[in-house]
This record gives sequence, structure tokens and C-alpha cells, in this order.
Amino acid sequence: MKKYTLGNSKEEALNLLPNGRVKKVKLGEKEIAVLRLGEEVFGFEPFCPHRGASLLNAYPNSSGELICPLHEYRFNLKSGRPMAGGCRDLETYSCILGEGGLEIQI
Repeated sequence: MKKYTLGNSKEEALNLLPNGRVKKVKLGEKEIAVLRLGEEVFGFEPFCPHRGASLLNAYPNSSGELICPLHEYRFNLKSGRPMAGGCRDLETYSCILGEGGLEIQI
């Protein structure tokens, strides 16, 4: 596993990520999707495992799920488990927001 840090402080990391919207982030050679909800940050693969739709236009619901814009498959933001729809888990990445920035492990 590799660790990457976004920002040099918690405030800087929060300012890099729009609240409630998915943003694509390149870490080394890998691109991932990141979603900030307040001070909680989630990292996941940028394409839906069902049909490969881009998750950059996905949106969260109040149950802590990410909803794919194509067929409305729902994935648990913490575990990546599909909550609606029949496909494999969404690959997720550990995101820890601390005083030194946002640490992401891939």
C-alpha cells in the first residue's frame, strides 16, 4: 500500500475538496474519486463496477450511500458494498483527515 497526502493542513485539504461533490484525484499513476461530506472524506474507484459509468457525477444520500447516476446502484461509502443492484463491491480507499492534511492509502 502507498500513502499519499493532499494538502499541508486539515484546512487546506478541506479547501481542495468541494463539500458534497465527487472530485477526481490523481495519486501517482492511479486516479481515484474522492467525496467530502463535512469533515468526513471517502475515496473510491472512479467507475461503477456494474457498467463502468463514471462516478464523478454520482451523489450521496442521507444513508451514507453513493448513488451511481446511470442505473442508480447504491454503494455503502465506507465499505463499498452494493446496497441496491447486483454487482461486485466498489473498491474503496482509506482516507484520514488530520492536522497534516488528508492521508489516502491505495
